[in-house]
Amino acid sequence: MNYAIIGFGKIGQALAKAFARNGIAVSVATTRDPERFASDAAAIGPEIVPTTLAQAVKADIVLLAVRFESHSAVAKALPTWKGKIIVDAMNTLASTEELDGFPSSAVVAKAFTGARLVKGFNHLAAAVLAQDPAVHGGKRVVFLASDNEDAAAQVGTLAESLGFAPIPLGGLSEGGLLVHALGGSWGHLIFKDLVKFN
Repeated sequence: MNYAIIGFGKIGQALAKAFARNGIAVSVATTRDPERFASDAAAIGPEIVPTTLAQAVKADIVLLAVRFESHSAVAKALPTWKGKIIVDAMNTLASTEELDGFPSSAVVAKAFTGARLVKGFNHLAAAVLAQDPAVHGGKRVVFLASDNEDAAAQVGTLAESLGFAPIPLGGLSEGGLLVHALGGSWGHLIFKDLVKFN
């Protein structure tokens, strides 16, 4: 299994730090030449490999951390995303009217034809997501929502490898709404920093 993060802003770098902290290699890409952010990637750790968008989309699991408005441009990098898992780590303040009445992840899922989409890693602020998820003997929670249980399970395994405690919320139109922006207001779990204790 190989991984890529597309987008290297605050959320993309926070995710990269989680990979580096656990010694897991991940490709990172933006729409820019990888040489333009190579020094930032090197500062995080040797596990963070700057690459082109064309190379990054070959990964099995792609974590999408671009601005919501840019996701459709990324989707055009492949004619079909069949067999791949897309982790939607984006948020948007767009209203449901602007999105034709659909939650944001439904719009993303439509753009990435053939992919299995998991909403995840988006409910934490970047500064919190970047921290070590081991907290007072517990693990920081990440919520995962997907209409595909197998994809959600695979992303859950990745989340555990990164030190988080994944909690499945069910489908995108059910529990997934708890971590979506709706009509300019946030779902009930957005920015809730929770810790799970065994």
